[in-house]
Amino acid sequence: MAAGGRPRAAAPRPPPRRGCAVAEPRTRARARSLAGVLGAPGTAERARWAITAVFLVNGAAMASYFVRVPSLKAAHDLTDGRLGVLLTTVSVAAMISMQLAGDLTARLGSAWIARVTAIGLPVAMIGLGLAADPLVLVAVLVVFGAVDGLLDVSMNAQAVAVERALKRPIMNGCHAAWSIGAALGSTLGGLAMRADWSITRHYAVLAVLLVALAAVTGRWSLPASADRAAPADPADPAAATRPRPGWRTGWSRRVVLFGVMGASVLLLEGAIGTWSGVLLHEDRGAPLATASLGYICFTVLQVAGRLVGDRLQARFGAPTLVRVSGSLAVAGLAVVVLSPTPLPTVLGFAVVGAGVSVLLPVIFSSVGHSGGDEGAPAGAAAALSRFTTMTYTGALLGPVVIGWLAEWFGLTWTLAGLLVLLVGVVLNARATATAVRSGPPAG
Repeated sequence: MAAGGRPRAAAPRPPPRRGCAVAEPRTRARARSLAGVLGAPGTAERARWAITAVFLVNGAAMASYFVRVPSLKAAHDLTDGRLGVLLTTVSVAAMISMQLAGDLTARLGSAWIARVTAIGLPVAMIGLGLAADPLVLVAVLVVFGAVDGLLDVSMNAQAVAVERALKRPIMNGCHAAWSIGAALGSTLGGLAMRADWSITRHYAVLAVLLVALAAVTGRWSLPASADRAAPADPADPAAATRPRPGWRTGWSRRVVLFGVMGASVLLLEGAIGTWSGVLLHEDRGAPLATASLGYICFTVLQVAGRLVGDRLQARFGAPTLVRVSGSLAVAGLAVVVLSPTPLPTVLGFAVVGAGVSVLLPVIFSSVGHSGGDEGAPAGAAAALSRFTTMTYTGALLGPVVIGWLAEWFGLTWTLAGLLVLLVGVVLNARATATAVRSGPPAG
């Protein structure tokens, strides 16, 4: 109050400078901006459908590639040995690019990488059809494998970011979309071959459809700030000493444990995909037409399990889900090993499919949420890149190793040995407690 009881006029505030934000700590402003984005339920829900579409695109593209491998072999007059080298080239390129995915995501965010590679993968497939000679085909396969490796890591990292935003699991649904996309891709590929379409025509039509889907839904993705590493704050004294993402980022005992668990699951899936028909035909006496039922039933039950897996995880939690579903898979595989006739063996494969359906998605979620830097969002991709490399190696080498062991011990006893790996996954179910269960919406 001024003298005489009259109120003193408040001093006018100087207007903020043009182009400068109102004074506020940079980290607080960044956190408030991110909370606003993730706290909008519509944005997070739309992002869920966007990343689900990316998984479907990846599954359709990869299945379309595999279904035309015999056509590529015939078109370039490749021997079995040369074809094996070309297929290995794709895998090696993917594993190398996976090591770069963590650093790229920390710099750019998983959304941008997933959006670009989801468009780039179908486009790269057109090059497979246009390759005029084996050398050009090798170059295209390297690009194709590298793009797939980046997409594999970034799409799982984006799914983890969406789970953080929604505070509930979505990873099982994403992996179900991958399986559905693979079924659609292989079916369309079969129809294209029946219609006598060239590889180029098949992949060009497919690319138009997949690119359109990825481009339209990609706009719904979370912003890059959802899991991009925040730039160093000059006012933060710890910024100068904070380690930057590099080749060693993301490796930890927990990630290695998850990698062994994931590789075990994919080794089993690869073994069933490659050898279930052989077991039914040669060891159980099933006709060739019936022998395919083992893998078909396995796949159908796997997709069905993933479609309900997120709800089960939200209700019971990841460790309980892994214990129960893993035990179910152990029981199913035991039936496969012990059954002397085709029908129980087929039913056993179906039970295995239901059991393993949720294992890999839950482990992926656990890796992402544990993160490479004490669970920080930017550390998720680094951890996922290391984890994906280990699981990819299991998927790549598994069928070959199974074949070698089957020559020595027989296919039935070799599959029985996989029971040990499944039991190991069940016993380590407690490690998956880092996976998101459910909670109030963010914000």
